[in-house]
Amino acid sequence: MDLPRKNQVSLRGASAKEITRDALLEKVSQERELRSYVRRANAAALQIQRLWRRFIVTRRAASQIQEEWEILLHLHPSAGSSAWISISLLRPFLFFITRLSNQLGSIRMREAACIQNCFKIILESIKSPDPQRNFCSLAVGSSEEKRTWTYQAKSLITLCASVLAACEKHHPSILVITSLAMRLLVTLTDPKEWKMIINCDRSVLDMAAKELVIFLGSESGFYVATRKYIVNLDFPLPLQKKVATHTDEKFLITASVITLALRPFHAILSNVNNYDDMDIHHVTKCYISSLLTVPWLVQRLPSVLVPALKHKSVILRCFQTLQIYGAEILMEMSVMDHPAGLCYHRAMLPAQWVLANIIYLILGNESGSIDAKIFSQGLDYAKYVQVVVILAENICNWIEKAGLVGNELQELKCNCEASLDPNTALPDTETTQKIWNMSFVDSIRPLCHQSHLTELLGKLKERTATDGADMEPSRNTETMGTLKLIDVAYFYSYLVRIFSVFNPVLGSLPVLNTLSFTPGMLTTIWGVLESYLFSSDTRDENNFFARSCLDKEDTSTENQKQALKGGTSKWSSVLHKITGKSQTGLDHNNTESTVFQTSIMQIDRPHSDVWDVELLRCGPQGIPRDIICLLFLFCATYSHLLLVLDDIEFYEKQVPFTLEQQRRITSALNTLVYNGLSKGSSMQNKHLMECAVKCLHMMYERDCRHQFCPPSLWLSPATQSRPPIQIAARIHGVLLTKSDDLLPIPTLGSVITTVPHVYPFEERVEMFREFIKMDRVSRVMSGEDSGPGLRKVEVVIRRGHVVEDGFRQLNFLGSRLKSSIHVSFVSECGLPEAGLDYGGLSKEFLTDLSKAAFSPEYGLFCQTSTVDRLLIPNSSAKDLDNGLQMIEFLGRVVGKALYESILLDYSFSHVFVQKLLGRYSFLDELSTLDPEMYRNLMYVKHYEGDVKELSLDFTITEESFGKRNLIELKPGGKDTCVTNENKMQYIHAMADYKLNRQILPFANAFYRGMSDLISPSWLKLFNANEFNQLLSGGKIDIDVDDLRKNTHYTGGYSEGSRTIKLFWEVMQSFVPRERCMLLKFVTSCSRAPLLGFKYLQPTFTIQKVACDVPLWASFGGQDVDRLPSASTCYNTLKLPTYKRSGTLRTKLLYAINSNAGFELS
Repeated sequence: MDLPRKNQVSLRGASAKEITRDALLEKVSQERELRSYVRRANAAALQIQRLWRRFIVTRRAASQIQEEWEILLHLHPSAGSSAWISISLLRPFLFFITRLSNQLGSIRMREAACIQNCFKIILESIKSPDPQRNFCSLAVGSSEEKRTWTYQAKSLITLCASVLAACEKHHPSILVITSLAMRLLVTLTDPKEWKMIINCDRSVLDMAAKELVIFLGSESGFYVATRKYIVNLDFPLPLQKKVATHTDEKFLITASVITLALRPFHAILSNVNNYDDMDIHHVTKCYISSLLTVPWLVQRLPSVLVPALKHKSVILRCFQTLQIYGAEILMEMSVMDHPAGLCYHRAMLPAQWVLANIIYLILGNESGSIDAKIFSQGLDYAKYVQVVVILAENICNWIEKAGLVGNELQELKCNCEASLDPNTALPDTETTQKIWNMSFVDSIRPLCHQSHLTELLGKLKERTATDGADMEPSRNTETMGTLKLIDVAYFYSYLVRIFSVFNPVLGSLPVLNTLSFTPGMLTTIWGVLESYLFSSDTRDENNFFARSCLDKEDTSTENQKQALKGGTSKWSSVLHKITGKSQTGLDHNNTESTVFQTSIMQIDRPHSDVWDVELLRCGPQGIPRDIICLLFLFCATYSHLLLVLDDIEFYEKQVPFTLEQQRRITSALNTLVYNGLSKGSSMQNKHLMECAVKCLHMMYERDCRHQFCPPSLWLSPATQSRPPIQIAARIHGVLLTKSDDLLPIPTLGSVITTVPHVYPFEERVEMFREFIKMDRVSRVMSGEDSGPGLRKVEVVIRRGHVVEDGFRQLNFLGSRLKSSIHVSFVSECGLPEAGLDYGGLSKEFLTDLSKAAFSPEYGLFCQTSTVDRLLIPNSSAKDLDNGLQMIEFLGRVVGKALYESILLDYSFSHVFVQKLLGRYSFLDELSTLDPEMYRNLMYVKHYEGDVKELSLDFTITEESFGKRNLIELKPGGKDTCVTNENKMQYIHAMADYKLNRQILPFANAFYRGMSDLISPSWLKLFNANEFNQLLSGGKIDIDVDDLRKNTHYTGGYSEGSRTIKLFWEVMQSFVPRERCMLLKFVTSCSRAPLLGFKYLQPTFTIQKVACDVPLWASFGGQDVDRLPSASTCYNTLKLPTYKRSGTLRTKLLYAINSNAGFELS
């Protein structure tokens, strides 16, 4: 910055108020710009004045010429010679009519009369057989006459197009002029209508007509005018059931318009050699852009005119042009104006209406079903499929850019309707309501017919039989005429995505139904995928499965050690970066993501893993686009089919795939999903990943119920690349606390929440414990839990009223149940029981409470009819006092047990746990809840006769406290008989009621209670079976060696003591039930901790109880009479010094069967 000088000298010689040099330069620049602006403004004003004067002079001259023309026409009302028509009639007419026409599109009455008189004279002239009087004879005259005639004919075509664009359906005079203009166009562009053609050279006339036809379809604006005219038609005419012979002006105009719109195609078909390819494609592009983008084009036209649009000469020409110039046409359509008065369709892409109109022209009829005759009229299947793919791809790309889903599209429609100009809106009539009810999806619904896909597959098989299999898509001009499997795959993959957005009620269900139940579709796709993904796998299938089932611990232990040794530091650095504790201070998302992905890639992967598909180890990245399409279509279709595929079909009949193929499918999906998530490529292929995840989850849940895959398959992709448990848990915890915009590495959290099964169950249990540990730390830091001994919840529980007292004192606490509970028991005699609660009594309280509340006699829960007798909410519980509140409280009890690592001796039904984990249940899971109903439904499904004979309807009877209630499975269900046509609907309605609707209120209440203590994201680490193990422990038996290894001795006992040796001998001799009873006697729980007794807190302890026995008694064989006792609060067994194993065994069995603890002391 320049320092101010003391003595400033003015550049102008002034002595007051000096300015700086920069300010002076700025001022001069502004003055220069002002002078330049004034000069430009003056020049613009002069230009405007010149244009305005020219306009005024031209208008005056045109008016004067019009007056002279009208006088001439009054003197010569009929047609004269062709030269007179060209020079005296048309030349002045074209001059004044183009100058005086209204730029807004309307026609004044004076000009309308002039147009009418002129068109009549020209039509009279063209119909004259005298070449001297026929206007079209100039087309074969001298070169000057030809040029003049061509110019004037083109001008007439342009004028007729403008008249058509200005046509108003309620203005009789305009309708007459428009009808006359269309007659003139029809006559002028058809040499057969020229009466003097007999005496003229046909080839010359054809060349003249050719130029007019090309001009009509390209530069005249006729197609644009036709578009505007059709949009303003009464809509829709085909909805009228009776289509009579139309004789009114409106129908004649419409028929002429369609005839003229198709005339270029018919002219090209009759003499294709006379037309240049560029002219042909240009005309076709104008036809597609202007006419096929009209919403519901076919429905707007009289049904007698539709077959002309369906002619193969028109359809195939459009297909060919779209294949070659598809991108250019779509770009032009994207900037087109949408038709006024149709607000909803301003939010729709023009390509959608091109697709809808083409589909309806190819496949549709008035009833909306497929017209099979179209297929026999020489339709080119390859061109048809490839054109639909081009248009559908454009629509899907638009959906991607707009980020629309079904609900957002509905909101967009409503916003457009709200902003509609009432002057341009359609009247609120019954016909208008039919307009809104007809959606874009309705127009393309014929594609969902199974016969359509069957026809395509049939043609595909015919071509494959003659030419062999070919996966390469038809993307170049040499192969565009060949139908291939990948073309059909793209066809339906785009269709699935389109229906999922534009069909908000059913989504892609109609398309998936067709794909799933069309024989051969799924197996064909998987055959191609299998040959690609497993082409290098030459192992025998039986040995392949047998070797994969072997224990890989010996072969992979060393690799795991090396990976963990070199990988821990990498994962630690990742954790530091996510939590913001990086030593370098860098906090950039790109840097963190790079570090994360690099750390994964640096860990070596074993290439000998038979379940780790090598070509999918990088996720979707690196997979060819065609394979991604096939994978998407396969996953979407198969996940839909799995919903209705019962266990008999899956395991016994093995349709549509064998179990070995199912394992290969599962391994491919498992590898794809894990690597796609871990390498951060899921967003680039979002649709594929969503379908793959859904399909993988369904395969995993089916395997959890009835195993068909070896455990190593699920662990295979992450064997060497998963991070240590503590780091994974903490990264997951950090990611859950950050918003999506701030997530530096969303991939690891996605792996943990989406495919937790890639971690062994034991590691996930450790991760669950780590989550709880982190939650405890956060509670201490926030002051919610200040440490042991403080903020305890004091409860007094009567032995005979454990459930009621617990509900009354604990239910209102909510998340405060995470704090310690101090329990004081009152015996049935009303006396306080001895003992201090250091954790043992609270465990005993939770155990006794769950035992009483989950008992079927209590009425809240009942047992399933399966062999396992698992717990499920009783449907009658809603009729009990505080029934749902009690179930919600039991959810908190279970949450408290999980939070405190207390094991309960109960397991819930698979279906009930699925609801707690936020998952929907389907037909195949009914066997785990009600095997009898499942068998009955399978009988109905596979019933070969008429299902009406079974006298079933859409109802189910439910009994509650002796009352039988009839429940309809759908509205009017009691009056709907089950038939062969709707039996699948009945089967799934029954299953849905039993698996979802009936149980959902109880599951929601239980979930609300449990989520007060256990975060739902923690539980999603486990499946239903694993949840039960987490709650009730692992094996029913106890590992005596593990217990012995983790036992502490006090009071004088040691591992070498005689009594201790006898104790372990007796433990080994106990049956599993007796060992579990002993464990319950000491710890109040009969199950061992999931991860072993190392995690039992407090440690299992055996305390010496000294008992003096007289010497003579010992010699006489007498042993200690005192019974062993236990202190459950310390997990301590108080064991007297027995001398004989028989005595020790007898005393232990007596003690553990007495169901008492301190009282025995």
